[in-house]
Amino acid sequence: MKDTYTLPSAADMHVHLRNAPGPIASLVTPTIRPAGIDTVFVMPNLAPVPVTSVDAALEYKSALEAIDPSVNYLMSLYLHSSITPEEIANAKKAGISGVKAYPKGATTNSQWGVVSFEPFDEVLKAMEKEGIVLNLHGEVPSDSKEGVTVMNAESRFLPTLRSLVGKYPKLKIVLEHCTTGEAVEAVREFGEDVVGTITAHHLSLLVDDWSANVHHYCKPSAKSPEDRRALLQAVVSSKGKFFLGTDSAPHDISSKKGKGNTAAGVFTQPYALGYVLKALEEGIARGDISDSDVTDEALAGFFSSYGRKFYGLPPSDKKILLKKDGATVEESLKSEQAEIVPYRAGEKIWSVEWL
Repeated sequence: MKDTYTLPSAADMHVHLRNAPGPIASLVTPTIRPAGIDTVFVMPNLAPVPVTSVDAALEYKSALEAIDPSVNYLMSLYLHSSITPEEIANAKKAGISGVKAYPKGATTNSQWGVVSFEPFDEVLKAMEKEGIVLNLHGEVPSDSKEGVTVMNAESRFLPTLRSLVGKYPKLKIVLEHCTTGEAVEAVREFGEDVVGTITAHHLSLLVDDWSANVHHYCKPSAKSPEDRRALLQAVVSSKGKFFLGTDSAPHDISSKKGKGNTAAGVFTQPYALGYVLKALEEGIARGDISDSDVTDEALAGFFSSYGRKFYGLPPSDKKILLKKDGATVEESLKSEQAEIVPYRAGEKIWSVEWL
């Protein structure tokens, strides 16, 4: 790998910014653009009420723009029983980019999620017609009776993906935050309307890492060395099938280290591109990928052009410069109301400069 890369500005097609206005959104939203990213696809799983209407999505967008108007926020709806085909048509007119499906109980704020896709048949047909993307959290809920744990929840979901593709062949689908070699292969089975996103943290984490560190715990969880290798290889050989979706998920430190269950989520937004490049370096050192795999074309596609094209956006006309070990990850982001610990806190990381 080179020590510097000049690339198009990035698009992160899966971010959590939390409620806006709010203390966490106020902390993390200003970190998007300094990270070399000018376009983000915003998740709708807010609490106590998820984003299930066009009006709510547009109100949320306005609140984010009030924090930083220089970012292009692509908005989404939460797949919910209240959504109708008419609302999907309205979403298209309003520029809403996708509808996110959360399996009920599988992850953060998924208590309103999907038990079965059957009741959503007309909504999915409307999405297929309008060109609205279906974004899938590709896991089934853990179930000890059925033998489902965080380690096989993604694999158990893949038959549902195949069923959806078969039933709605023109529906644009994103299998979010792929974590297994099986998921990578499943995405590759289908045509250009089915793609996958890959996070920054899953390119380096393993099961041993998140089981020992609350700041590494996320859903879906990191898996095996073989799965990590498959993800790294998918990044450098994407050809449009995979692109960046960090699933950057900020939680106050009290939700990570306080009483009760640890909140699922890894916060990567401020250094997202650097984490990916660092993971590629480490992958080369292990022999998971070769140095020659990491080309400017592969990086530009994964970071920027592939995601923009899938969502019908023009290519970026802006440039960023990335420098090896040009920055150090902060120990935490703090305000009077919140503290968030970023991934790989205190480590050297690639820096980003807008050109």
